[in-house]
Amino acid sequence: MISIESAAYAAYIVAALLFILALAGLSKHETAKAGNTFGIAGMTVALVATVVLAVDHGVSGFGLILLAGFMLVGALIGLQRASVVQMTGMPELIALLHSFVGLAAVLVGWNGYLHVEHIDGAEARALGEQGMLGIHSAEVFIGLFIGAVTFTGSVVAYLKLSAKMKASPLMLPGKNFLNLAALVAFVTLTVWFVIEPQLWLLAAVTILALGVGWHLVASIGGGDMPVVVSMLNSYSGWAAAASGFLLANDLLIVTGALVGSSGAYLSYIMCKAMNRSFISVIAGGFGLVTGPDDEADYGEHRETNVETVAEMLSTADSVVITPGYGMAVAQAQHGVAELTRKLRERGVDVRFGIHPVAGRLPGHMNVLLAEAKVPYDIVLEMDEINDDLANTSVVLVIGANDTVNPAAAEDPASPIAGMPVLAVWEAGNVIVFKRSMASGYAGVQNPLFFRDNTQMLFGDAKTRIDEIVGALAGARV
Repeated sequence: MISIESAAYAAYIVAALLFILALAGLSKHETAKAGNTFGIAGMTVALVATVVLAVDHGVSGFGLILLAGFMLVGALIGLQRASVVQMTGMPELIALLHSFVGLAAVLVGWNGYLHVEHIDGAEARALGEQGMLGIHSAEVFIGLFIGAVTFTGSVVAYLKLSAKMKASPLMLPGKNFLNLAALVAFVTLTVWFVIEPQLWLLAAVTILALGVGWHLVASIGGGDMPVVVSMLNSYSGWAAAASGFLLANDLLIVTGALVGSSGAYLSYIMCKAMNRSFISVIAGGFGLVTGPDDEADYGEHRETNVETVAEMLSTADSVVITPGYGMAVAQAQHGVAELTRKLRERGVDVRFGIHPVAGRLPGHMNVLLAEAKVPYDIVLEMDEINDDLANTSVVLVIGANDTVNPAAAEDPASPIAGMPVLAVWEAGNVIVFKRSMASGYAGVQNPLFFRDNTQMLFGDAKTRIDEIVGALAGARV
């Protein structure tokens, strides 16, 4: 007869497979819903198996009540946040959730020390099992360090994304030296702790790691925060994997490795899309951006109105829409979807160009457009659409800024020089939807706004889009 423990571990394997299927499903628009379902099923299986395993291991009634209570509180908080959060608030919410994973890893590390090194360490040394104790000590120290870095780094990312903290990078004197010194200190303390586990060493590395996490992310500019969120996602995965080793939990190890590796790979892709060094991301040294050149004379911008834009769109052969964070803030995605439908009914070829870091979260724009029922097959990535922009009649830039900045391709002195961008300026006409002439999140002025083929349509994006849709509906087809 199969024991409860064996059944629980088998359930963990099933849960791990479901998480893998979830990751595969989330890689495509068409299968994303199924991927979410697999993920929910996997987490449900894992939670049930954990509770059954706790009962089998003789956890006291009070312990089970605590377990059930904390699960209920967590579930209620999660449901409440999921029901009220706007899509514009998703980046900071995800950053905050990463912080919880990091904090959990810190608590598991401390518990591992108190349960093994502090209580059983003397006995292990007396029995000549220092080798196994040393491995456990290394797991405790490394897992706690990763968790603490993830915790404070995620908190800073949340504060920056929610505008509770300045988005500009923190520029401490000798910042790179400070990071390197912290790494050397961590390695030294790890060796010391493996040789002779002591409470003060654990406290010291906790404080060190909390400071490192804060400094790494605080040193990164706001324009690079999408990569930061992705990298923190990776860190949270490795923190979970480290906790898995400490708890001898294969599911945590597998799940943490999946999240850690996929987050790291996504960060690598995004670094290429932003012309950033992947190593610099890990070191927290890629936020060195200067402010905009306010003295540069780009000429005068040209303004337009709703009626002119509607007429231009109605006579266009092809239209490309490039959305950005401004579309999310204005919640204009449904109006954009309606505009797309109206234009396609008139025979206009409408497509979307999505920059890899549009918005403040990987896939942010894709989710918004999917929510508004925009067909998947007309939503194209930057590499798929860029070559066609020169043959496009009209490009609508809705709330995007840095991702369509020609300075990245034409000005070697620009802070975003070398960053691949959507070459919208090559189109016949460019209409930019903005509230004002303010620079983007990276703090860099955009020469696109002053081009001869560019016109500015100021105001709330949702209102302007709805007005254009109304003008098209009232016009004769």
